[in-house]
Amino acid sequence: MKKRKFGLLISSVVATGAILGACGADEDKKENEGSTGSTDKGTETSTGDFSIAMVTDTGGVDDKSFNQSAWEGIQQFGKDHGLAKGDGGYDYLESKQDSEYNTNLNALIRRDFDLVFGVGFLFEDAIGKIASQQKDAQLAIIDGIVDAPNVASVLFNEQEGAFLAGVAAAKMSQTGKIGFVGGLKIPVIERFHAGFIAGAKAANPDIIIEEDYAESFDKADIGKMIANRMYSSGVDIVFHAAGGAGNGVFTEAKERKEKDANANVWVIGVDKDQYEEGQVGSHNVTLTSMVKGVGNAVIDISNRTKDGDFPGGQTTVYGLAEGGVGLADSRGAITADVLAVVEDFEKQIIAGDIVVPTHPDEVK
Repeated sequence: MKKRKFGLLISSVVATGAILGACGADEDKKENEGSTGSTDKGTETSTGDFSIAMVTDTGGVDDKSFNQSAWEGIQQFGKDHGLAKGDGGYDYLESKQDSEYNTNLNALIRRDFDLVFGVGFLFEDAIGKIASQQKDAQLAIIDGIVDAPNVASVLFNEQEGAFLAGVAAAKMSQTGKIGFVGGLKIPVIERFHAGFIAGAKAANPDIIIEEDYAESFDKADIGKMIANRMYSSGVDIVFHAAGGAGNGVFTEAKERKEKDANANVWVIGVDKDQYEEGQVGSHNVTLTSMVKGVGNAVIDISNRTKDGDFPGGQTTVYGLAEGGVGLADSRGAITADVLAVVEDFEKQIIAGDIVVPTHPDEVK
């Protein structure tokens, strides 16, 4: 059987600007070394007629996951429209702690960016407050809902993509034990959690699933500790939805692979294709990744706003049917027969024959 690819396929509406390339968040961070992402002396000022910016959560702009995907979308939009990094173009501010959300959002509004994104569910309170104070500001929140006419809310059906990840994990596991590591227990992560265990149970009712939360999106050491315990207990595949904390899951798997090239340890990445994160010598521990089109959603909302169609007061949802979530190419790690099973479940979800639960309690 010919091996199928399950790359993220964003619909033509969402994929404005084409597929995002790796835009090098680390390089941009170096440009701003010593700051939190604000314009410095080496940053240009654009003369375009529409500018966008974003505020990260505590995971940072180079979390190799959620924030980085959003920043890549911001950069791609800038490239598509000939903008430069800085005032009048595109930019970001990093939040080192939750208390900085309001400050950073207000700072970007004062710098006259036409559209400002808050990246993550945790921005709901901050954006809601600022939206009521700054009624002329155009704001957008990723993974949250703020009921205000000047806020565009963006959600993803993470549970649908995570369901497919669960199917792949359950079918590929050699030990019959797989694991899930979440960041914070918030609705968006619980959707990942619910979808994963639902998919795994659908593919193999006898599969054993270990579940834990790092209670953080930036503590890689905790993610590593959880992964160590899981792998030591016989888990061979761990799916993380933990942002920067999930980097610790990769670290643990790679260290085990370095010590023993035959070690049966795998990681399923999240938000963006994390294949490169799994590289260890001539091996790779990334089974696949549950990819969210965060960057493409940023581009879509930005283009609509630039064209005078700002979706304020609306919630835009991207799921499997819209091409907003899916599995990244497994690079051969997932066998062709398992990919065929994954594809079958994908078709059933899109057709509405399977409705994926959004909370772990619904599965159990």
